[in-house]
Amino acid sequence: MKNRKLAKAIGDSALYEKRRQLTYKAKRNGGETSAIDQWSPSSKTCGECGEINAELKLSDREWLCGNCGSVNHKDGNAARNILVEGGG
Repeated sequence: MKNRKLAKAIGDSALYEKRRQLTYKAKRNGGETSAIDQWSPSSKTCGECGEINAELKLSDREWLCGNCGSVNHKDGNAARNILVEGGG
């Protein structure tokens, strides 16, 4: 991964293989998988109203929605948004 020209290709292939295996095993066991856009603003999107907080910093652990006033805990909110976007 130190070679910048090869790092992206190597990293992408490892993630592809992980996804392929998860999809295969889910189908084999009667489950299903879904993928969302890697750039989806899941942490920045309010889980209540859908407002996007563009000023959210990486160090912020919770934030107050300026639209609906709900308090969003960054990781829990992101997990809920990913579940909804993934169809769960």
